[in-house]
Amino acid sequence: MSALVECVGLTKCYTNGVPAVAGLNLAIEKGHIVGLLGPNGSGKTTLIKMINGLLRPTEGAVLVNGKEPGVETKKVVSYLPERTYLEAQRTVADMLEFFEDFYEDFDPERAKEMLASLGIDPKARMKTLSKGTKEKVQLILVMSRRAELFILDEPIAGVDPAARDYIIRTIISNYNPEASVIICTHLISDIENILDDVVFIKQGQIVLQMSVDDIREKHGKTVDAYFREVFAC
Repeated sequence: MSALVECVGLTKCYTNGVPAVAGLNLAIEKGHIVGLLGPNGSGKTTLIKMINGLLRPTEGAVLVNGKEPGVETKKVVSYLPERTYLEAQRTVADMLEFFEDFYEDFDPERAKEMLASLGIDPKARMKTLSKGTKEKVQLILVMSRRAELFILDEPIAGVDPAARDYIIRTIISNYNPEASVIICTHLISDIENILDDVVFIKQGQIVLQMSVDDIREKHGKTVDAYFREVFAC
């Protein structure tokens, strides 16, 4: 089986010449929910941006469905960045229309159902919404696509526990089981029960790629506890 995401010798150096990602090799198969985990400055966001085509590698290659990131891969990748990018003056309905126009695989009815279930008014302007509600709207937009790969950068950071629970339920109930999800987060204990695999990254390199079941069986620890042991934090 060919990997949905494949990174070979992937390296990214910024202007200081120090690699944020250094000779990284990684393969992610279809149908997996993967936690991309590492301390601050470990290269997680740089890696995510290269998979999305937002950054070009200095060396090596990254492939999504066998193709270099570009127009074709953007059709199959649904990306939730760490920071909200929705325009403050726009209404929720405006954002649905934008996604419907921009993405052929966007399902507006699914998005409307999720908004209704939360009591979010489509006529509300983004600037009037709380941080947690904005996070929910953005996640609803991302998860309402029929994508093959979902990449979620800190989807539950900065929101209350109730919002976290909703976001996690949305992730597991609204993606195609044939697709894969990459979740980058520091809140490991909140999401480890939905993960199939984890990737630990440190100083731009993969230090561990293992199934959650193997971590529990071989090491007798939760993912959170094992992460703290590996990174001594």
